[in-house]
Amino acid sequence: MNMSTMKRRLIVLSAFSALAFSTAYTPHAQAQAKEVVIAYQDMVVPWRYAQASGEVERATGYKVTYRKLGSGADVIRALASGSVQLGEAGSSPIAAGLSQGVDLSLFWILDNINDAEALVARDGSGVTSVKQLTGKKVGVTFVSTSHFHTLVALQSAGVNPSDVKIVNLRPPEIAAAWERGDIDAAYVWDPALAQIKQSGHVLITSGELSKQGKPTFDGIAVDRKWGEANADFMAKFVKVIASADAAYRQNQGAWTAGSPQVKSIVKMIGGKPEDVPGALSLYAYPSAEQQASAEWLGGGKDSRAAKALKDTADFLKGQQKINAVKADYTPFVTSRYVDAALKLK
Repeated sequence: MNMSTMKRRLIVLSAFSALAFSTAYTPHAQAQAKEVVIAYQDMVVPWRYAQASGEVERATGYKVTYRKLGSGADVIRALASGSVQLGEAGSSPIAAGLSQGVDLSLFWILDNINDAEALVARDGSGVTSVKQLTGKKVGVTFVSTSHFHTLVALQSAGVNPSDVKIVNLRPPEIAAAWERGDIDAAYVWDPALAQIKQSGHVLITSGELSKQGKPTFDGIAVDRKWGEANADFMAKFVKVIASADAAYRQNQGAWTAGSPQVKSIVKMIGGKPEDVPGALSLYAYPSAEQQASAEWLGGGKDSRAAKALKDTADFLKGQQKINAVKADYTPFVTSRYVDAALKLK
């Protein structure tokens, strides 16, 4: 869990892989000078405050249009079509998009998902373990990190995914289906996660699955050529996001339900203010220095993000969700703009 965080995030299933992604960079993909369209999701992340306050526009001088999309797959499609230049997506849809040939650069880690996404069973469903999901109906957002971890969780428990009725629902639809009793379990992020937890119990979290060697994260990707042509904007944009994350890390107590920061998050993604502080605390927000290192974006072949994308793509191909895997995802991960942001005053 875009972390409504109607976020976040999933894999390229057969439906996603059926999309015809074009790697050509067309004139349509180029925003007019000093203009940019940024796709975001319902992820609960600190930079929503900068988004709502117009900080990006002030810092960069660009006209910024924000477009809220319902899933990581939608964001990758928009990037592939050239209708947006930057977009938030989870590691699974990013890995899937790159594997399909979309020409992107992952340049910022929005969050390490940790326990912000979870598999929850509905009270009264009779499900108390992942193994008991056989024959049950589970709601997930296809081509998201939650979808990826749903498959990982089932595999780890010895359950064949084909023996589970996995239903493609976006987070608001998951919450609605849950209230109607149409699904037995769901893997999702806040604010939908907070809602279903009220009448359900957590079976496993993404943090637990990450410790088993299958980490997930949310990131921001840019059309590679657009980013290179607008490097000054990219550095200033990264500085804005890094500053927002630092403000949260340094004073989490200030981000209360009644604070302007939390009100901005609700304004951008919906949900209840009282749920936001808890949702924010479930994620980890790497600093710019951490992102520039091999811990995330830097380090070339030692880049943790590049390795995670490769591992995710390998898993998706094994599940027959994508048709091919690149030998190396390092060329699609860059610390260039973080490095430049760190040099700005």
